[in-house]
Order: sequence, then structure tokens, then C-alpha cells
Amino acid sequence: MKFRKLSRAAATAALACLAAAAGRAAQPDESALTIYSSQQPGAISADFYRPVPGGTVPPASSVPGYAMVRQDRDVQLAAGRSTLRFGDVAGLIDPTTVTFGVPAEPAVRVLEQNFQFDLVSTPKLLLRYLDREITVERNVGNQVATVTGTLLSAADGLVLRSADGSVHALNGYSAVKFPQLPGGLITQPTLVWDLYSPAAGTQRARVTYQTGGITWWADYNVVFNEGRNPNQGLIDLSAWVSVINQSGATYKDARLKLVAGDVNRVQAPAFRREAMAAAALAAPPPPGFAEKAFDEFHLYTLGHTTTLPNNSTKQIELFDRARQIPARRLLVYDALGSPAFGAPFTERNPGFADNTKVDTYLEFRNDAASGLGVPLPAGRVRVSRLDSADGSLEFVGEDAIDHTPKDEDVRLRLGSAFDVVGKRRQVDYRIDSHARWLEEEIEITLRNHKAQPVEVQVREPMYRWSNWKVLQQTQDHVQDSARLIHFNVTVPKDGTSVLRYRVRYNW
Repeated sequence: MKFRKLSRAAATAALACLAAAAGRAAQPDESALTIYSSQQPGAISADFYRPVPGGTVPPASSVPGYAMVRQDRDVQLAAGRSTLRFGDVAGLIDPTTVTFGVPAEPAVRVLEQNFQFDLVSTPKLLLRYLDREITVERNVGNQVATVTGTLLSAADGLVLRSADGSVHALNGYSAVKFPQLPGGLITQPTLVWDLYSPAAGTQRARVTYQTGGITWWADYNVVFNEGRNPNQGLIDLSAWVSVINQSGATYKDARLKLVAGDVNRVQAPAFRREAMAAAALAAPPPPGFAEKAFDEFHLYTLGHTTTLPNNSTKQIELFDRARQIPARRLLVYDALGSPAFGAPFTERNPGFADNTKVDTYLEFRNDAASGLGVPLPAGRVRVSRLDSADGSLEFVGEDAIDHTPKDEDVRLRLGSAFDVVGKRRQVDYRIDSHARWLEEEIEITLRNHKAQPVEVQVREPMYRWSNWKVLQQTQDHVQDSARLIHFNVTVPKDGTSVLRYRVRYNW
């Protein structure tokens, strides 16, 4: 037999192919997640990220969010038709969203696809072993007693018939031994494909699917430092992302993306392979999240991989702490809330109790000039202040914000003022039903028990009807909207201020 001598170029090419094949076979599995949150800001209970008594966790079905998962791993394919099992997938997978492909070999086709989730458990094993022999161990004092027999029932305890014909009813046992794992039961959720491949070998497969039981939200911590003016100061703002994973799978060293915005799920978001391939070739981004506008939403991409264990909560810094952001404290007296009627309301009394509490707010501008200017995902904001007496931080209130674009104001309601109270009363009321007009005069009294003067913003809704006019007022008002005005009232220290205005409605 004669052997042809390979040229140096051919040998080099052959060695390169072998090296490439060996390198491809040695590639580790890769995972990527894009997580979408559908929770209301600040609505996640603490029970979601700590076990309740007994070591259990809340049901994954109540986690308000979902994720698109992409997993790349090497698989062994046979030539022609074969079956491929893909384990370690999320237990809450939506099977209708699963896609399978081999980017390097588009000719590989999926003929059938199945999701198997009949996981092994003691009750299922007992049901499979009815009328079959098992061994049961019981603790009797300090001894272990063993009973072997045919399992007759597992409905209320265990009923066994031993070889001598005697029947044993066992209401308590320490262990059950089964000869083997019966067919049909699996230890983890598994995707099974019936595939056709034109050639055999190791291929890099890509699987994507959507799963529930996973969500994310943002938590913000604000430290307010008061200036010379007690109502003006600077804040430091830090932001963290919390990710809950109760999907039934662990994602090791995964690429993580978070989507902020209200995504309509009627049409599930799709992944473009070309975009993912380009991302894989790009230079690694720096640590932390990189934010960018994506469609009508905002996408936050983590610059390094992270592991998300099942039944866990992970916190990751969203962006570097922003410091020295100008902010102001604001006192607001809103006696009525914001009622509005679709028809003229002509009753003398509105029918609901007036509020006497003056609320306290913290406001700042989310713009670059203030030292911030980044899109803020919805989340809970906790505010603390420095106690100059001992240098400790004390919690003073929290609020939830919705998705907030840059160059917008952020207003946080922290609670109610202790030393400032208000009272609203109607001092005059007139109506002419035939001429279709109504007038009322309102008096608002503000009392300040502090040792320094305060400014209170008094919010008054024009709730009776949309056609209104202020006839008289003890000080000028500012119109916020078609049916809302406010007055800025200064109240002296240990003093009282009275505001009056008269309004006329026509319909």
C-alpha cells in the first residue's frame, strides 16, 4: 500500500482542523439571561429573599417576572436521526418558547421536541412500586427494624404484605429502599429533541427559552446632608439590583442583562443570533452595569459573568455612588388628596374627612448638572440622615419610584411632620342652581411648633368642576394642572399662618 506524502500546507491545515475540533470540544458551557420584571415598585416582600420558618421559600409562581435564557453547550450528534437530552433547565420553563439550533451547522433540524418534568420524589416512587417489593426501615427504640414485602397501598401510611402472607400497616418509617429507579422518572427537568444531523461529531448547540420564577428590581439608598438652610442640602445616592431566582435552575457564570420598562408579553421578545454573535466577539465591558436605550426600554448589561443559584437572591451594584446631588426638603399640606368628579359636585360638604397632617418630601433633579443624569429603574428608595451628635446614620423614610428618565425630577414622600399641622374649613358657601354657579370660600390654618420658620406648600384641588376661577386670595397661587393649584405659605417659628381664597364654579 502506498501512502501519499502530505504537503506542509496540507499538514498544517489538517493539524489546525484537529486543534480547532479539540478546542471546540473543550469549550465550557455558556449561559446568558435577560430578566424582565413585572412587579410594582417596592412591592416585593422580604419573604422572597429569606426563608420562612421551616426553611421553605415562597412559591415561584408568585415571583412577578420572567427571563429569556440562552444556553450554549457542546453536544454529541450522530449522523442521521438521533435523540438528544438537554438537562439542567429551569423547572418553570415555557416549552412553547424553546428554540434549538447549531449555528455552525444550519442543516441540523429538530423533528420533535419534548419537555419532561416528571421529577423523582418519594410519593411518585411509592406509586410506581405498587404491587412490587420494597424494603422499609423503622426506628424501634434504639434499634432499626426492617420489613420487606409487596407494597399494597401508599395512600395513608404504607401497607406491605411479607413473603409469609402477613400484612403490615406502617404509619411511620425512617427510610424506604427501592431496588431501582423506575422508568419515566427523572432527577431534573429535561428537554428532549428528536434530531436529524447530516454528520456525526461534537457541535456547539444553542438553546433559548423563556422561564418564570425569576425577577429583578432596584433598591436605592440616599443619605441627606443638611446645609445651612435646613430645607436645602446634598444627597449621596447608591443603587443596587436585587435578582430573585426561583426558576428551578442554577445559572453558572452567566451573562446578565436587565430590561427596565413595561414590556407587552403578547408578542414574546425574540433573540437575534447575529446580535448575540457580535456581542460575543466584542471586547469585554468594564465591571458593573452598562446602560443603553433599547427599543422603547432601557437595557442594563453586566460587564462580568455572575452565578445565580436556584432559590437565591443576589445583589449587584447598579452604578457607582453619585455624590453631592443638590436636594431640598419640602413640606406639603394636602387636605383633600386629589378628588375629581365627572359632573358638577354641588353638595355643601364634600363627604370625606379633611387631613390634618403635613407631609414631608425630598426632591432632587435627575440630570447631569446635578451629578446624576441616568435612567433610574423602578424601585424602592430609602433615605437616611446623619445625626451630627454621634455621626450615625438614621433612617427617616422611604418611597417607591417608577421608571424615571434622565432630566426629570424625583420626589420622595418620607412621612408626616411632627411639629407642623394644618386645618382646612369652609367659611362660606353659595349656590344658584338656575344660574348654574357655585361659590365657596376656604380657610386653611397652618401651625408651626418648630424653633425656626417653615415654608409649606398647600395643595388645593378644584374638585367640584373643571370650569373654575379664583375670585379672591390672601396670597398668589400657582396652577399645577387644569384642576390643581398650590400656595407657598411661610409659617413663623412657634406661630400660625392663615390662608384664605374664594373660588367660583360655573357649569
